[in-house]
Amino acid sequence: MDVPQLQNSKISVIGAARSGIAVARLLKSKDARVFVSDNAPGENLESQIAHLESIGVKYEIGGHSERVYDCALMVLSPGVSSKASVVVEAQKRGIEIRSELEVASWFCRAPIIAVTGSNGKTTTTTLVGRILGDAKKRHVVAGNIGTAFSAVVPGLDETSVAVLEVSSFQLDFSTTFHPKVSIILNITPDHMDRYDNSMEKYSASKARIVLNQTGTDILIFNEEDEWCKRIVHDARCKTLPFSVNQQLGEGAFVRDNRLVTLLSGKQHNVIATDQISIPGVHNLYNSMAAVLAGQVMGVSVASIRATLKNFKGVEHRLEFVREVGGIRYVNDSKATNVHSVWYALQAYNEPIVLLLGGRDKGNDYSKLFDLVRRRVKGIVAIGESADKVAQAFQGKAKIEIIRSAGNGIPNRTSFEKAVQAAKTLAQPGDVVLLSPACASFDWFHDYEERGRIFKELVAELS
Repeated sequence: MDVPQLQNSKISVIGAARSGIAVARLLKSKDARVFVSDNAPGENLESQIAHLESIGVKYEIGGHSERVYDCALMVLSPGVSSKASVVVEAQKRGIEIRSELEVASWFCRAPIIAVTGSNGKTTTTTLVGRILGDAKKRHVVAGNIGTAFSAVVPGLDETSVAVLEVSSFQLDFSTTFHPKVSIILNITPDHMDRYDNSMEKYSASKARIVLNQTGTDILIFNEEDEWCKRIVHDARCKTLPFSVNQQLGEGAFVRDNRLVTLLSGKQHNVIATDQISIPGVHNLYNSMAAVLAGQVMGVSVASIRATLKNFKGVEHRLEFVREVGGIRYVNDSKATNVHSVWYALQAYNEPIVLLLGGRDKGNDYSKLFDLVRRRVKGIVAIGESADKVAQAFQGKAKIEIIRSAGNGIPNRTSFEKAVQAAKTLAQPGDVVLLSPACASFDWFHDYEERGRIFKELVAELS
């Protein structure tokens, strides 16, 4: 791909969090004239400001001025909504807009494995990285998972692999992004507030992951997901499906309680499903996708099998914290949509006290009603959406409401009240599960901070 001419080009970067700082540094190294703009107050960005000053990048904090539009290119951090006023105005003025992911990909010499989906992205991306790492293949894991692609791309070459977690937000303003291997795990309602409550728009965003793939590239996809299958119908690359419930002529599937792959006519009995260390049917789907990616990249079945037996999952995804007074506390802070919570509730046979709520993204909770009736004894409704959650589950479980005790971020005081309320609702033998189905931005900077503080509060319980 031809890299755009960036020398002396005026480029505005919107957002001064990890991705924004990383792409500003990358563009500065290419002799672009970079300007960073963030509407957050300066006291929340002290370290970022110090870094921008150290590399000589000009910036503004606390709002977007007219200066932000004096550019040939605007680069968006993934947390910046396509509906943000600064983005809408830039589009009106005809300014070219690209995502941080897209810009970083311009300078990537390594083959890319890109993982997207509504649920399971982080687990699958991490597992693919572990499969490559255990096989001694040089790689990096980056993207939406926490490390900005722009931060690692300068160290990549043709002998390494970039394993990227990719969100719909990152794909929205990408036109040339070109993975060697793309993975679409599933497409279920999420971020409906951003996509006008339209699954068609949301799916179209996800579909951009295959936009530039050709016959030499590979798409790994969920054969049981109708939205995934719609995308496959228009793909121009080789496709490899995976399925838990049906045997396939090619791809990955389950037969006689074993994960099996069939590639180019050759069958591989990879592993007994009960030997996969991460539990739950959702992790079986994730494992199948990761296995196919590993095999495509030349990793032996024996090495993949060993990784699957030893991989323990990721932080903030059904993460056991501790047991206190016979009550088990589980951190599933990364469950930011209803479908994730649906999977989480199926992972436990014990009665559950569920911490649910946060910043709502247009959630429809009806999918959870049956599971809640059968498995959930109490719900602690938290944050901005506490009243909506309480109304949705009225009569289906005992409900406690914890609204905000202040406007600070992080709002530890309110969260501490929520954890105490959950403890009161629970009895020995129960599970207290933080699986919010919502974004964290009402009380926290991100889901990671929400999960970390939850673990700290649980550690303080006596």
